[in-house]
Amino acid sequence: MTTAQDQAGAPPFILYLDGEDYAEEMRNLALWVSDLLLPVYGREVTSQQPWCPRWWEHLEAIARLHALWLAWQECTDPAAGASGPAVWHRDHLGPVLAELRSPAGPFAGCKQGSHRAKAAPTVEAYDG
Repeated sequence: MTTAQDQAGAPPFILYLDGEDYAEEMRNLALWVSDLLLPVYGREVTSQQPWCPRWWEHLEAIARLHALWLAWQECTDPAAGASGPAVWHRDHLGPVLAELRSPAGPFAGCKQGSHRAKAAPTVEAYDG
C-alpha cells in the first residue's frame, strides 16, 4: 500500500492506506464529516434520503466521503480561485450526497439510529 503522500504531493486515497495511516486518515475524515459536512449539508433523514449513523462501517461511504473531502481540500484552497467552492458544490457535493443518500445507496437498509450492513454481490473467481 502507500503512506503519507504520493509522488505528486497529493494525499493518497483512503482505500490505498492501511494500518496507522488508514486509522489517522479515518479520524480526520470523521472529524470533517461530523464537524463540517453534516452540520452544514446533512438534511433530514427519511426513507427516501437515508443516512447511517455508523457510516464508517460502509466501505462505499468511506470511499465516497473521502473523495469528497479530498475535493473539498483542493477546491477550497485559495489556489483554486474564487470559483473553487462553487465547483465543489456543483461537481462533487451534489453527486456524492445523491449517491450516498439514494434509496438504493449504501445506507438503504439503515434507519435513524440503526445500522444494517449490506451484503455485497457474489463474485465467481476469475479463472482466465
